[in-house]
Amino acid sequence: MGWGAGGGCTPRPPIRPQPAEARVLAVLFLGLLLDLLAFTVLLPLLPGLLDSRGQAHDPLYGSWQRGVDWFAAAIGMPVEKRYNSVLFGGLIGSVFSVLQFLTAPLTGAVSDRLGRRPVMLLCLAGLAASYAVWAASESFAAFLASRLIGGISKGNVSLSTAIVADLGSASARSRGMTLPPEKRAPSIALGFRAAADLLSPLALLRFSAVARGQDPPSGERLGHLRRLGLVYFLYLFLFSGLEYTLSFLVHQRFQFSSLQQGKMFFFIGLTMATIQGAYARRISPGREVAAVKRAILVLVPAFLLIGWGHTLPALGLGLLLYSFAAAVVVPCLSSVVAGYGSPGQKGTVMGTLRSLGALARAVGPLVAASVYWLAGPPACFTVCSGLFLLPFALLRSLRTPAQTLKAE
Repeated sequence: MGWGAGGGCTPRPPIRPQPAEARVLAVLFLGLLLDLLAFTVLLPLLPGLLDSRGQAHDPLYGSWQRGVDWFAAAIGMPVEKRYNSVLFGGLIGSVFSVLQFLTAPLTGAVSDRLGRRPVMLLCLAGLAASYAVWAASESFAAFLASRLIGGISKGNVSLSTAIVADLGSASARSRGMTLPPEKRAPSIALGFRAAADLLSPLALLRFSAVARGQDPPSGERLGHLRRLGLVYFLYLFLFSGLEYTLSFLVHQRFQFSSLQQGKMFFFIGLTMATIQGAYARRISPGREVAAVKRAILVLVPAFLLIGWGHTLPALGLGLLLYSFAAAVVVPCLSSVVAGYGSPGQKGTVMGTLRSLGALARAVGPLVAASVYWLAGPPACFTVCSGLFLLPFALLRSLRTPAQTLKAE
């Protein structure tokens, strides 16, 4: 049902997919799996790559390093090689997320007009090109170019969600990844104008492109969609920030080596996969919002345990609760949001949601790192865990009629 906390996810497919649907789902699964594997390969190699660029006295790397050093000094971060690698990697990740924020709504709008298949193929070609450039890179500039190409092409996740949402229609099922012409947006120009408005975070949160598009949702449903988008943004803003500072905390408090941190994230990933397979995918349609509320509440004690615990059992329990929430929130929210909008708007809806997540992931880590080093780990994790009550309160007051969950 999902792919973890930050990467995006696809709504639940029908229990017994038809042969055409099964082929589409198999292609989507393979594409997302290969993309995920290629992306995670970079993570353990990043510290060594940064070290090699520094030893080679790469001028572009030197200018970026000076910026990182300035930011580290501004927030009072200790001068240590391991911390520098985490902060530098976070800066590159933020640039990657900003590019997704800028391009996701455009990708969705174009797919609403031209169909899902050609845009998906273009995104996959771009991702393949980015990894090829990275593999052949011999300078920091080439490495950054690979990240830029990858960020611009990272529309495959939201497109996958839109494609699975399309499968609810018999005509969409018969055409695989091709959106029927009669259900496409009337023009690319309209899609681009609406997507351009989404470069403003306020317009993004208001789902302006959807509201001005073809066959927009009713006032009540549009209000529900905007509230769900705000919940999604707030959740990922807080979650991605605390997730990012985990590397600082476990090294500072428990002296975890890179290998031990790798084992920790493997434990988190394995737990998430187990929970998604055993629990999240079995959540009944219409019960997703209730599941999200429970998962968000779980994050409050989870991050209090991580922020205040000084023993490995306390850390392990906090990470277990953290993994449970990560496995549930984004898949369920994406599944609910995919039900909004007409068939010709699914790409724009999911592209907007993906942009909100990318914006949150671009800003959240930098804000959390600043609070972590300025106020200390306990204060950072306590304040942020309390702020999770904001998205919970927004969902608690959300009253979505049963018939709206079955629309389209």
